[in-house]
Amino acid sequence: MSFRFDDADEDTLCDLNFTCRRGQTTAIVGSTGSGKSTVAKLLLRFHDATKGAIRLDGVDLRELSQGEIRGRIAYVPQKAWLFSGTVASNLRFGNEDATEADMLHALQVAQSTFVLDQPQGLDTPVAQGGTNFSGGQRQLLALAKLLLIGPELLLLDEPTKGLDLASRCIIARALREHAQAGGTVIMATHDLDFAEQVSDDVAMM
Repeated sequence: MSFRFDDADEDTLCDLNFTCRRGQTTAIVGSTGSGKSTVAKLLLRFHDATKGAIRLDGVDLRELSQGEIRGRIAYVPQKAWLFSGTVASNLRFGNEDATEADMLHALQVAQSTFVLDQPQGLDTPVAQGGTNFSGGQRQLLALAKLLLIGPELLLLDEPTKGLDLASRCIIARALREHAQAGGTVIMATHDLDFAEQVSDDVAMM
């Protein structure tokens, strides 16, 4: 597919072609301004392809409603955001029926069981934006929240930006476990080393 913004004289993305398979992680790697985030927005159908098509299980995204797309694709942006409340209320944001066992499993898969070391566990308070947690911890809790939705496809935009080595390793392990459980992961990143560490396929922008 190709994509051009309405006010542009040339394509932002030209003849892009790749396939993401269930149970695998695909990394879209490129420098700042190369169009990685645009790919993520196209997958979420914030924009439509100018030429060609993006297909989910063979169906053109333009034939699906936003509700259908959001029900099948979970998105973790560069800056993970948490709401004021508790860890439990944040985890249940996308799945109100999640049980305590469901939440504990999601925390385990997302490598975010650090909250269980807190005296209040799942009832640990969360400040607006999650500012009482580090950037890496916010990213992992956001990942756990989305895993509770049970997405077919997990989409991450710069999941390691601004994180230290320990947090990067934890996120890498979480992504591998999610893919091994049958999930599909696509991540946009500038970090080639990280991409090669966790991905089955790397598409260079």
